[in-house]
Amino acid sequence: MLASRLAKTLAALFPDGEIPRVGVAVSGGGDSFALLDLLHLNKVQMDVVSINHGLRPEAASEVALVSNYCSARCLSHDVLHWTWDGRGSVQLAAREGRSKLMSQWAKTRGISHVVLGHTKDDQAETFLMRLTRGSGVDGLAAMAPVTKHNGMIWLRPMLGIKRSELRAHLTLRNILWAEDPSNEDMAYDRVRARKALDELTPLGLHVDRLALTADHMGRARVALDYAESILTQEVARIEAGDVVIEWDRFNRAPEELRTRLLANALGWVSGQIYRPRYTALKAAMATKSTYVLQGCVIIRKKNTFRISREWAAVDKTRCAVGELWDGRWLLSGKAKKNFYVRALGEEGLRECAAWRNTGKPRQSLFATPSIWHEKTLISAPLAGLARGWRAEIVPERLHFPRSFESH
Repeated sequence: MLASRLAKTLAALFPDGEIPRVGVAVSGGGDSFALLDLLHLNKVQMDVVSINHGLRPEAASEVALVSNYCSARCLSHDVLHWTWDGRGSVQLAAREGRSKLMSQWAKTRGISHVVLGHTKDDQAETFLMRLTRGSGVDGLAAMAPVTKHNGMIWLRPMLGIKRSELRAHLTLRNILWAEDPSNEDMAYDRVRARKALDELTPLGLHVDRLALTADHMGRARVALDYAESILTQEVARIEAGDVVIEWDRFNRAPEELRTRLLANALGWVSGQIYRPRYTALKAAMATKSTYVLQGCVIIRKKNTFRISREWAAVDKTRCAVGELWDGRWLLSGKAKKNFYVRALGEEGLRECAAWRNTGKPRQSLFATPSIWHEKTLISAPLAGLARGWRAEIVPERLHFPRSFESH
């Protein structure tokens, strides 16, 4: 039975034997609906959430199916609404928008884990889509059963279960689910990958085989992460919010480890979750001067490779004292009315007579946080003009993933 298979997976995810109250993301489609029912059969304590993207008129009726199921079983169910701002890819924006909304929702309920309904079919389809894009090991690696993002732990306990098995379970249980009409729209990469799998199956490239290959890639990714962490400890350090890399030892490492380290360093400084393209990373490593990439400026100087925040990326960023600036900085000091935080900029740096004593390049200091009152600079803690103020990276952003230590 699927319920017992899921129970074994949950036991492996929570080896201490106690499953906390979890959040469950349910769209009304067959995969997430089956997940909801299987968790209910296993008596897992949960709160249920659905996201209405407002992109399709059918979404309201699909969410209503979830509400009816939850109401009949006395389960908590909330509906959150996300609106696209029209920028970038709607699919990528919706994915990140869902993640942020659900994270905020879960945190308000004291929930640390959210369960998602990805299946073995999703693994195979994702592998095929990324293969067509020429992805490397990270792209081809399987979705992990446990990931952390936006301050939340995300669980995917159904990665070993096929979509057809879930539909059979719902049919047997007389549970209605919704079929998203976009699942037949060939304009979407995933739909084309799904159709292609039907053609590839006679060649042996079926869901099970592709999912197995993705698992192999996942193990390779873990090995590369381990090697990258060792390289990071040897060649990199954090300095006042910048990542500083010792060039000679970095340049002797295998290219795969160098591009991984650089990509992760760029993400740590900028806060962006998607890596730059491989060609852009290679170009950045080849530069002998200054290179701008992913909201960062990469500065070559003597034997170092410094990744700093790009001033143009934060020039318009403002917040009140006590609020998070640029996703990672908190400034503390004796605040007065109408003080605010912004990037120091060139005009602010001119007022910092001791900035050279910091050892940081001008371009790096331009993008550091500072306190202002109207057009008057009050403090620039990272540029040698502290005046009783401190600038600190918040704990959740303090350590670079895997191995960076703050110096």
